Amino acid sequence: MTASFHRLCRLSLVSLFAVGLATSAFAVGDENDETSPPPKTETTTKCADGKVWDAKAKECVDPKKQSFNDDDLYKFAREFAYAEQYENAITVLNLAKNQNDPRILNYLGYANRKAGRMELGMSYYKKALQQDENYILARSYMGMALAEQGDLQGARVQLVEIRDRGGENTWAYRALLQNLNGYRTY
Repeated sequence: MTASFHRLCRLSLVSLFAVGLATSAFAVGDENDETSPPPKTETTTKCADGKVWDAKAKECVDPKKQSFNDDDLYKFAREFAYAEQYENAITVLNLAKNQNDPRILNYLGYANRKAGRMELGMSYYKKALQQDENYILARSYMGMALAEQGDLQGARVQLVEIRDRGGENTWAYRALLQNLNGYRTY
């Protein structure tokens, strides 16, 4: 068989894989998988105006640096980001003590990109990768941003980086692959 036939078969398989993913539930992973959309909590179902749910006080409160640790702030911000409350996500992320945490930087990138500040978002993705070059979720979101800007080659580079860093069977890889195949992702 010819090389072009093999290439055609591989492309067909990739296309079938992408179509199959597009028709299935998009969020994959367990509750500890940071690539799955977070479950909705009282923060986005009961609270308003950027307030977060304080489980101890059993009420919505203004987030403050001294009130919550960085993990709590990160979880609140992810929930805001997935609920399309980008400014609230940014406000909460800016309260984190460790502003060099790749997770914080990545979601600052995500929230700013989704809020229409692409260049600022890209700068945060780059900072996240400077802190942890193996942080494949930042690579995935950066790849999506590159694709949004029309830089499909740059997005493909990020896809290869994710694969080469052991992330081929992850949501981050599948989401960027779908994005490159024309499907709406995050």
